[in-house]
Amino acid sequence: MKDYHINIFFSAEDEGYIADIPDLEACSAFGETPEDALREVEIAKKAWLEAARNEGKPIPKPRYRPAIYQLVS
Repeated sequence: MKDYHINIFFSAEDEGYIADIPDLEACSAFGETPEDALREVEIAKKAWLEAARNEGKPIPKPRYRPAIYQLVS
């Protein structure tokens, strides 16, 4: 099964790392290191999916891929 793509980037404004999952609206997390941000966004993903299931909301399939992975025709 494909999993959701996770972006991790440094935010000078927040003085730390942000991790987000583009396929899951507003699913993001902060960490002082990239590893912290990844660990926190995995927790946020689990909570996001659990909340969606509990509320009967649709769960999007993993589709997002960065442009670097997309084929050019």
